[in-house]
Amino acid sequence: MDDPIDTATNSNVGANSAGSASADHLAELARSIGARPRTIPPRWLYDDRGSELFDEITRLPEYYQTEAEREILTTHATMIAEVTGATTVIELGSGTSDKTRTLLDAFVAHGEIERFCPLDVSEATLLEAATMLGERYPELSVEPVVGDFTRHLHRLPGDGTRLVAFLGGTIGNFYLEERRAFLGALADVLRPGDWLALGVDLVKPVEKLIAAYDDSQGVTDAFIHNALRVINTEVGGNIDVGNYEYAPLWDAREHRIDMRLRASEAERVYLEALDMVIDIEAGEELRVEISTKFSRDDLLVELHEAGFEGDDFLVDSNGDFGLALVSRSS
Repeated sequence: MDDPIDTATNSNVGANSAGSASADHLAELARSIGARPRTIPPRWLYDDRGSELFDEITRLPEYYQTEAEREILTTHATMIAEVTGATTVIELGSGTSDKTRTLLDAFVAHGEIERFCPLDVSEATLLEAATMLGERYPELSVEPVVGDFTRHLHRLPGDGTRLVAFLGGTIGNFYLEERRAFLGALADVLRPGDWLALGVDLVKPVEKLIAAYDDSQGVTDAFIHNALRVINTEVGGNIDVGNYEYAPLWDAREHRIDMRLRASEAERVYLEALDMVIDIEAGEELRVEISTKFSRDDLLVELHEAGFEGDDFLVDSNGDFGLALVSRSS
């Protein structure tokens, strides 16, 4: 890890930065938005405003995932601390670390944890949360890492027994091959005896799923549109954000919600940092993000194939959400 940036008055909080729109991110965007069908990698959703919007989404009444996962953590956090015996807890895509406090409370009470390492792309959100956590847990070393968990796993601390918490169903944002590659890469940076707590949304009636991703307040709509604003800002684009309608749909074959933006009128887009011109047709869709839904058995098969072992799978009382607790294979 790089030298810490002094960002807080708490001596137990430091941060490491991995940068924002790298050359790799720009190259990925050029490939994705220049192909057919056109896609926008989800990392472009997240500037500080995007992180604020997503945090707002997690508090919406339609978005059942947050409270379902919180129920699981509240019920089982003590057991997780006892079973894993982790001295380092790492959270990928941490955001405000809201639900993670339930987990940390149990680990601190258990008495073995030494450090907490949240990783997120939004520096402002990350450092604000890290400062709050440093004040809440003065005995804990809080070591935030500004980075992209698909690229910066090597930056995570390697000391002690580690528990990686990947919560919120974020693993569902990966396409199948991307998901397999990510889980394999995560297994590669862990050692036998390290643990993974992986939160996943479960398959359920379509009506409940659509409502969660097309909320009545339009927050998800604003969140998906934010990808266009981030591209305009970071890439020097001239995309007419208001020209696109949010269009979520359920893909029954792939068991996923597909979140898209549909162009109302044709437009020519110029992306300065890419020196790229794109002609968008009226009615053409930009695929921004997916959210795959899982079954217990299918998920455990994927985890075992990636290099993890164990079959502990915790579910909330309504059967909406699951948490797999597995360890790195010996």
